Amino acid sequence: MTQEKLMTSAWSLAVLVVFLLLWEYLPGWLGVPQFVLPPFSQVVAEGARIWGGERLLWHAGITAAEVVIGFVLGSALGAVIGYALGISPRVEAILSPYLLALQIAPKVAFAPLFVMWLGYTIYPKILVAVLIVFFPVLINVLSAMRAMDGDLINLARSFSATRFQVFRMVEFPTTLPPLFSGLRIASTLAVIGVVVGELVGGNMGLGYLLVFFEGQGNTSGVFVIIGALTVIGILAYYAVVLTEKRVLHYLVNAQRPGA
Repeated sequence: MTQEKLMTSAWSLAVLVVFLLLWEYLPGWLGVPQFVLPPFSQVVAEGARIWGGERLLWHAGITAAEVVIGFVLGSALGAVIGYALGISPRVEAILSPYLLALQIAPKVAFAPLFVMWLGYTIYPKILVAVLIVFFPVLINVLSAMRAMDGDLINLARSFSATRFQVFRMVEFPTTLPPLFSGLRIASTLAVIGVVVGELVGGNMGLGYLLVFFEGQGNTSGVFVIIGALTVIGILAYYAVVLTEKRVLHYLVNAQRPGA
């Protein structure tokens, strides 16, 4: 690790420490009631209580599983349809008005409908996540396909490449960076989608606990759940980043002459 990276990490840690110190002492100095903004130490103590008393880890596991499933399904669907529309302009022209209408519609409004259809199960939460994740991936892939260098495609065709070979050797590798950009955005949106579903019709998961503590007026508990959701979002994001580095590194090495 270079000295510059060490300095950046040190400053980042210093910012975190200052933030936590301000959170701990500033509300008391300003006379802010604890039910509005509890000190950090009280939130930590409440987190320890919730860990055992409210089965925090079990609820977090439910939410994390819903996030992963919703992210995978929504991303796969968005990528497949994005590539299909990019390959066939006619299909894009036919489906674009309907996709636009679905994109404009507020995704949160579908959550009660999914609960009415599927009940208080994990499926409405996963569907909301799929719906929210779908569009960033679709738009990134489709935009990348539209921006493809026509000379590269014509060059591949001059060597008698089939349509599938053009896609596999030219279009797909070229559009991988924009695809992963969409996946990074989608990884955080998946958490939002799942929480919305759990808030509307959940009997388990962190969204359910969020509503439970809100009903009790337990502000510290709400902060604990927000923190747990943030951790899940960060883990999902960096899982995508790590996968992106590995895939693109492998792709570059595979395309080197003699590899």
